[in-house]
Amino acid sequence: MARRAPNQELSEVFNQLWRLDTNRLQPGRDYSICLQGKAGYVAQGSNHARDRARASLFSYVDEEKLHGIDTYAHFINLLDNYETSTGVWERVTSEERMENHLFLDAILETDVMKHAHEYLVREGRSSSDPERFKRQLYDIWFRLYHRGRSGREDSCGFEHVFVGETKLGREIMGLHNWVQFYLQEKHGHVDYKGYKARGNKNTPDEEDHVLTLQFSWKGLVKPLGGSFIGVSPEFEVALFTIVFLMSTEKMTSVLVKVDEYVLELVVYRHGLSIGTSYPKLLSNNN
Repeated sequence: MARRAPNQELSEVFNQLWRLDTNRLQPGRDYSICLQGKAGYVAQGSNHARDRARASLFSYVDEEKLHGIDTYAHFINLLDNYETSTGVWERVTSEERMENHLFLDAILETDVMKHAHEYLVREGRSSSDPERFKRQLYDIWFRLYHRGRSGREDSCGFEHVFVGETKLGREIMGLHNWVQFYLQEKHGHVDYKGYKARGNKNTPDEEDHVLTLQFSWKGLVKPLGGSFIGVSPEFEVALFTIVFLMSTEKMTSVLVKVDEYVLELVVYRHGLSIGTSYPKLLSNNN
């Protein structure tokens, strides 16, 4: 079967976002990771995984730098605003709503989001009016919807992708963000089990900005989870917002080459909002 070629136009757009991401943290300087062993197979629904990594994934993160960058600081403020279990009603306080807006205001000031906005305006997917664009982002990432069977508003795109959720106490959903992973690991809630790689050619190294991880969180195992490492919150929001808005399909998958990584970017739609989004690493240049 012929292999799909990367989408040239989106690859160019995303490489420009990559170049503009001056808030991306640098491995070996701003943080260090320790990959250790290759994770084994875990059957879907099983919560037993052999631990191929005795130590944490993150051995060092410059927290002063992390909290000193505006977009990260506002992002971190949002991480404790959610009930992680689906089916449990999300009550959003006025303070939390304000934190959502402060986060969007902060990322909209960055060159990454400005470039993403310009592209979406050119493509007719977003209004050129900054306030309307911000409302569109709010609906995509923060608008509440029901994911569980209770019918209650128990989830949103931001919670699923960046914070993580649990389903019926049996399964981890989402949690594709490196900052949340690091903070949860630091507090003893996440146990890193090892990395996953496609074949022997794509063995990752400590400098890589895209990884596939296996881990447990709150006693449940995630057999496979794709994550960018070190990138800024605005980069991920920009990237997945563009993929989301370029299609009206329930599930969109685009093949792109960003920096040295060939990625499949996957986005699931939940009405006018993101259901989930994550990077699937297909190959790197190690």
